[in-house]
Amino acid sequence: MILPPPNHNVNRKAKARAKARAKAKSKPSSKSEAESTPRSTSMTQAKPQTDSKVLTPEEQLASAIQLLHEIVQASARQILIDPDARPTTKMVYTNGVTLWMLILQRLGGGKTLKEVISQVLTHDRHLLPDNKRVRENTLSENSAAYARGRQRLPLDTIHRFSECVCNYLGEISEPILGCQRIFILDGTTITLPPTPALRAAYPPAPNQYGESVWPVAMLMVANEMQSGCALLPQVDPMYGEHNASEAEQARRIVKQLPAHSIVMADSNFGIYSVAYHSTQSQHDFLFRLTQSRFKPLRRRAELIDQGPTHKTYRLVWKPSSKDRKTNPDLPTETSLEVLLHEVEISPELTLYLVTNLDLDGISAASLYQRRYDVEFDIRDLKVTLDTENIRAKSVEMFQKELYTSVIAYNLVAQFRRQAAKLAKIKPRRLSFKDVWTTLKDRLLLQPACSVEQWLERYAEALYRASQKKHPQRKSPRSYPRKAHPRRPKSTKFEKSLRRKKKPDAEPSPAVEPT
Repeated sequence: MILPPPNHNVNRKAKARAKARAKAKSKPSSKSEAESTPRSTSMTQAKPQTDSKVLTPEEQLASAIQLLHEIVQASARQILIDPDARPTTKMVYTNGVTLWMLILQRLGGGKTLKEVISQVLTHDRHLLPDNKRVRENTLSENSAAYARGRQRLPLDTIHRFSECVCNYLGEISEPILGCQRIFILDGTTITLPPTPALRAAYPPAPNQYGESVWPVAMLMVANEMQSGCALLPQVDPMYGEHNASEAEQARRIVKQLPAHSIVMADSNFGIYSVAYHSTQSQHDFLFRLTQSRFKPLRRRAELIDQGPTHKTYRLVWKPSSKDRKTNPDLPTETSLEVLLHEVEISPELTLYLVTNLDLDGISAASLYQRRYDVEFDIRDLKVTLDTENIRAKSVEMFQKELYTSVIAYNLVAQFRRQAAKLAKIKPRRLSFKDVWTTLKDRLLLQPACSVEQWLERYAEALYRASQKKHPQRKSPRSYPRKAHPRRPKSTKFEKSLRRKKKPDAEPSPAVEPT
């Protein structure tokens, strides 16, 4: 069951009475009972409880779907979408309903239009506005009306709504260094269907024979280190005249981070311009450097600390002539006071780090080892939720599905964070895929029920999710790095290629009359 979206036409008096009853039941009746009642509103029971007395009204807001309501209401950038706002009562797929169904579509791992319509009509009919066909259960499962609703939904509205959700989840992430949260930057690509519109916006990769088949979009993601929650990514073409570099995307995405965050990234971002724009946005940074970049900086630096496996240098970092050539917007007089760390991890591996944080070399290297967490987050977004196989054929619809995919990913990550709090472990100790499966099976695909039954069902799902732990291995498993196989070309597209390659048939010679 999915709780109804904000401003839905439901019996609010009945809902208020149910909340009042739950609050009255949860109130202790005696001093001894009050002392035995936990002060925290979070669910701390070791086993699932079916008694609604342990569930307070605050816990009702812990639902991964109900959280959307609070995000929209609490954020300063509210996006109010009224599901009942429609030009005619015959319309069922309004903007509000369509947005919720898009999120359900991505939560289901890329469900087709017909699959999500069937799910809503079977389990979540309350999402739909008041309509005769809905009341009489005669609404068609044909996907044409929902497809038109997706096209009507303004891209600007869904972009601002997605940004509101992602930024809110980033802001409530737990700090790790004092009051600072760490966001890991990384780039990735996804291939899209080979439609003319997508090929024009995101040109395919070129090779020695010309252009390849699949349009390629480059994404820049920023994921919070502790919980894995993601901000809205930057999307640009990977190839073509209007392509963008990772450094350019990083300069844009650091402006979305909560104030006074820490930006961590690999050696692709270990350049002056990214560090400068991070500090201009009031963030600290920890970047890895390539050996070729580290050596010239070390020659101008001052050695201030040395140990058996590490060396630390102090440096006033100034942009090189190449930095100024590729970044003409840099001020004439600009510099950064940084520390350079050279840490030997093994005889085969040495880390070269640059940071403006006051950390010793061992601590900086230990913190940087968490950078690889973003690789798992990208895998969960692209592979587990099947975002890499978005079926949209237009640029606008691709962006809509991508933004709602990030919302769906964040909802699962938030549900995992709540389950980890129940189990008193770190969120990343729980399997994202197993938590996502629990969320689908025990909440999304369940029939409608009362508020009290829904709270019991949610407590049960949260407890089950808290048991989905990764095994504790003595040494991590190691796999050779390999690319995921590309999806097969459609028969229709192959036929169109063969028609293009087939030479024009020569006219048959005229037959002379005998």
